[in-house]
This record gives sequence, C-alpha cells and structure tokens, in this order.
Amino acid sequence: MVRGALVALLELQPDIQVVAQVERGDAILPAALTHRPDVAIIDVNLPGIDGLSAAMLVHDQLPSCRTLILTGIDRPGMLRRSLEAGVTGLMLKHAPPASLAEAVREVAAGRRVVDSQIALAALNERSTSPLSPREIEILKLTANGHSAKEIAAMLYLSAGTVRNHLTSIATKLDARTRVDAVRIARDAGWIL
Repeated sequence: MVRGALVALLELQPDIQVVAQVERGDAILPAALTHRPDVAIIDVNLPGIDGLSAAMLVHDQLPSCRTLILTGIDRPGMLRRSLEAGVTGLMLKHAPPASLAEAVREVAAGRRVVDSQIALAALNERSTSPLSPREIEILKLTANGHSAKEIAAMLYLSAGTVRNHLTSIATKLDARTRVDAVRIARDAGWIL
C-alpha cells in the first residue's frame, strides 16, 4: 500500500517517471540492472535482503544509479550505516509528499539529502557501539530468533561462549534481558 501511494505520488510529478517497482530487497538489483534508473528509492525494511544491503549492491554494481532510502524510524545509527552503504539520500517515510519528490530530484542531481530529523538523531547518538564485532554478530542472530545453542553451531562456538557474549552484551548495554539488548541496539542503529 505504501509503495503504491509513493508510486502514485511520483507519477504526478511531470519530471519523474517510475520505471519499475519490486516487493523484495533481493529483487532490487536485478530490476535496477534491467531498467537502469537514475534513482532507486528503497525501503530500509524489506523481505529477502534489507534495503541498506540492496542499496550497497546497487552502488557497487550500478554506480550510475543513486539510492534514496526511506525509513519509518529516525534511528540514530541509520545515517552512518546509510553513508557506509553508499546511499545518496535518506528520508523518513512520513515526510510530506513534496519533500519526498524534492528529495528524489536532489538525489538524481547528485546532491546528498538527509531528513532533518535523522540528522538530529545522528548528532545526538553515542558515537560508537560499545559492542565488539563478534557481539554484534551474536546479537543480530539473537534478534532473528536463534537460541544460544543454534548460534553456537552457526559460529562454531560453544553454547557457553555464546551465553558469555550475551551476558557481556547485556552488561555493556545496561539491558535487563536479551530482548531489551536487541531493542537498545536497534534504537541506537547498531543492528537492523
């Protein structure tokens, strides 16, 4: 429904033409390679692969196509991760229609666009994650519903080592539970 509304909005603009639309993140690169758009507008939360991963693939394999990420939440780490993925623009989904259309124009012209609420959240964020790369990896797997035993098997660790990492994560984030740790890390933008 949101995608359809966005397409309808953009098709009302005399200088913007929608050449393709897809439902899944893993369908973005094939569509971009087929249709060669100037701008790919990508939702950050998609099935298949997430929007930032899809944007990174587009940036790597079709550098002439600029990317504009749409997100529903102004999470602090979103700006940093978007820039690392090579994204040209980052806007909130609930931005006024005129702002979204103008963002598409700016991105198409090669100018960086960042929603002011996202920029403010980025200025207020803790600069870096207190978690190690291994702890982030374990927390991502936990967020996807995997048990300590499953994570241990996937990462070739003992279940005790995974539980120790989870305890360390909870301590570093001052989290009451694993679910709380996932929420804190997502809100900070350290994991999707």
